[in-house]
Amino acid sequence: MPEITEQTTHKATEQATAVEQISALDQREESVFQKLTKELGDHHGLVLFNYHIADLPFIFYDVDGWHFYWNEHQLEESGIYTLHEGHPVRKDTGAPPTLDLSITNFVAFQWLAIIVAFVIVRKAAKRYLKDPLKPPKGWQNALEALLVYIRDKIAYATIPDKKVADSLLPYLVSLFCFILLLNLFGLLPGGHTATSSLSVTGGMALLSFILYNGVAIVKRGFKHWAHHFLAGAPVFLAPIMVPIEILGNITRAVALAIRLFANMTAGHLVLYSLIGIILFFETVLVSPFVVGFSVFIYFLELLVAFIQAYIFTILTALFIGLNLGGEHEH
Repeated sequence: MPEITEQTTHKATEQATAVEQISALDQREESVFQKLTKELGDHHGLVLFNYHIADLPFIFYDVDGWHFYWNEHQLEESGIYTLHEGHPVRKDTGAPPTLDLSITNFVAFQWLAIIVAFVIVRKAAKRYLKDPLKPPKGWQNALEALLVYIRDKIAYATIPDKKVADSLLPYLVSLFCFILLLNLFGLLPGGHTATSSLSVTGGMALLSFILYNGVAIVKRGFKHWAHHFLAGAPVFLAPIMVPIEILGNITRAVALAIRLFANMTAGHLVLYSLIGIILFFETVLVSPFVVGFSVFIYFLELLVAFIQAYIFTILTALFIGLNLGGEHEH
């Protein structure tokens, strides 16, 4: 009996030790992956790699009015808010602020994209103003080719009214360049992809929703715009057709936001998973496979960056053309 008891105790000790080792391994792996996930996400501050480059202001509107803090230190000293897992919450209730308008890392990258686009376009414009008849070269040539392509293959090809297409051409070019730069910034070492945030893609989709409905109302009139909700069906089918068409109109914008967000996030998740293979197996023997496949995915992501900017732009123009209609509609 003592031998049986001793064996049982020994087995129980071994099982407990094994459970503790597995638990410790899970906790260690979880902490590694959680850290990587946090570095890939948004931050309250300008961050490259895991380095905090600069503080960015916190701007809240809450039950007791507006709150403004230059950095995290001022936020903590206020005694009102604190950061919990990177998100601001009230110290008294633990609830987030009613409206958070803080300048985050993704916002900073959007500003950077605007600045870069402005500098490039301004440089090309100065060359045109200096010598309009001189053949374009460098960035000037690339921008001219891009503008002509968007005008002929996107704006004129999808919007039936040429005057409307010309008036919307600056927006379509800006939209394409803005999305493309945001996508490319995410491929730079230490960079972050703002288009992998649903709030960013949702904001652009909302603007497109307002645009393709607003243009139709302004140019064709409210009656013509509302007529499209019948989709050519008899008036007595309005109770069925109108809700369906309204839902379809909203779904277009939702699809724009989800498509860009999902495609830009998917590539990063694949790269993230490949890195996780090395951490999971805890050996460099799998690194040749991981590195080789990661390089392939990286170049695929580069192609996707251009494709998604093109798709978002052409679908915005297409929705404008569909709502605008033509003199001879099919």
